[in-house]
Amino acid sequence: MKKLLNTLYVTSPDAYLSLDGENIVLLQGEQELGRLPLHNLEAVVCFGYRGVSPALMGALAEKNIGLSFLTQQGRFLARVTGPVRGNVVLRKRQYVASQDENVSVGIARNCILGKVYNCRWVLERATRDHSLQIDVERVKHASALLRNSLLEIKECNQPDKLRGYEGEAASVYFSVFNELILQQKKDFVFNGRNKRPPVDNVNAMLSFFYTLLTSMIASALETVGLDPYVGFMHTDRPGRASLALDLIEELRAVFVDRFVITMINKKIVNSKDFSKKEDGAVLINDKARRQLLTEWQNKKKEVITHPYLGEKVEWGMVPFVQAMLLSRFLRGDIEEYPPFFWK
Repeated sequence: MKKLLNTLYVTSPDAYLSLDGENIVLLQGEQELGRLPLHNLEAVVCFGYRGVSPALMGALAEKNIGLSFLTQQGRFLARVTGPVRGNVVLRKRQYVASQDENVSVGIARNCILGKVYNCRWVLERATRDHSLQIDVERVKHASALLRNSLLEIKECNQPDKLRGYEGEAASVYFSVFNELILQQKKDFVFNGRNKRPPVDNVNAMLSFFYTLLTSMIASALETVGLDPYVGFMHTDRPGRASLALDLIEELRAVFVDRFVITMINKKIVNSKDFSKKEDGAVLINDKARRQLLTEWQNKKKEVITHPYLGEKVEWGMVPFVQAMLLSRFLRGDIEEYPPFFWK
């Protein structure tokens, strides 16, 4: 099993990254802010940047360490990767499978099953643990609708209908998402999913961490030799990591949504950590972003038992495990792609 290494998040907009031997060095003007050995890193994520030296880019690419650039608000800009890695035969099978509607529908269906199952699990967990603080009847009703949706999805073999079921299930889930916010309810009100830009505090955090998780999944896919830009549920579009967007669906609720809810309910963030621009976009400020990234790193290190493998893994390794399982299916080692059904 691949080892979980560290991700370096560079939040200072005027930091410059360079290479010194086998170390990555953070510079601010002539001042050295810090250095880290490359062998401890699996990814570098820069939020607004002055630049990265060509020597460092080359070293990161050679060592298969992902380098991503995001805006200060967390909007994805670009990823720098080295030579294509992995088995060319695997990628050929991926491309052939993406053109086979039966195979594509099977993978897409399982991704959507994982998404709806995990959304329902989050709601059921809330009714069990916080029955005195939420509208249990309302949340239970939404859970029942998701259960019925699972039955319909299992029998569906049509791509358009699958996407319709996925959209309906997401609408049901988010219709009661506000019930999961138990603290600071005046400052963290969720009235529905919005993005590009997010216009409330909750959506600002959801969008930010969905972006980070998508980047993690894209890196995991490349690590096992798959092409993150050729998907089975999301249609191909230049510049869009469609396969990463396929796999994130089953992880959104249990990885990101629960994390965001925890940050709010534990009061790790508050209303002062956000600002609103003239166009209505809500931004996370620098101090809060650093604190949230620290908590995100801690979340990634939590050990769980993978529901399919039955092995202990860190949360941060789940994207890699799912990418590995998908590659095993495409090679013909297992009969179908097993989605992440959290228990």
